[in-house]
Amino acid sequence: MGGYVIRAAREDEIDEMVSIDDDAGALFASAGIDFSALTRDHPYLRHEREQWLAASARGEAFLAFDGAGDAAGLLVLDWIDDTPYLEQLSVRMRAMKRGLGRLLLTRAVAWAEQHGGALWLTTYGHVAWNRPFYERAAFEVVPEAECGPEMRACLAAQRQALPAPEHRIAMRRQSCSTE
Repeated sequence: MGGYVIRAAREDEIDEMVSIDDDAGALFASAGIDFSALTRDHPYLRHEREQWLAASARGEAFLAFDGAGDAAGLLVLDWIDDTPYLEQLSVRMRAMKRGLGRLLLTRAVAWAEQHGGALWLTTYGHVAWNRPFYERAAFEVVPEAECGPEMRACLAAQRQALPAPEHRIAMRRQSCSTE
């Protein structure tokens, strides 16, 4: 798909990771979601950066590079309620609609299959390209009452810090492994 190369992100590439996410986040403005109030020193973004650094140290953060060697995508994996969690999947706007998001999601699903199968994520449920993208990959919306305590806390933190809090949802992809 597009000649992308995915490799583990290094901790010293955190600024590139943030840059990719910022670029991808600009698309949300077209859906009426304004992230401009979240400055670099915002506690939520500082915590997110720490999570991404920790994931990099564990080998659970990845960068995707295009044929020219430019970083075009980001994948950060983590754990929530002792289950694999897709912390972040971002694609630079110039690389969107070329299969990179699907490629990164496939990497996340494969990682989850190696670690128990199910994969959780949080996203905006009302954005035309988010929920349907994940639903096509067999993710389903999980009512908050059916989420574990860490996922409920994650949703609460996101709803407190992020714009359009009423639209934050949890989704889960069940295991497809035969183990």
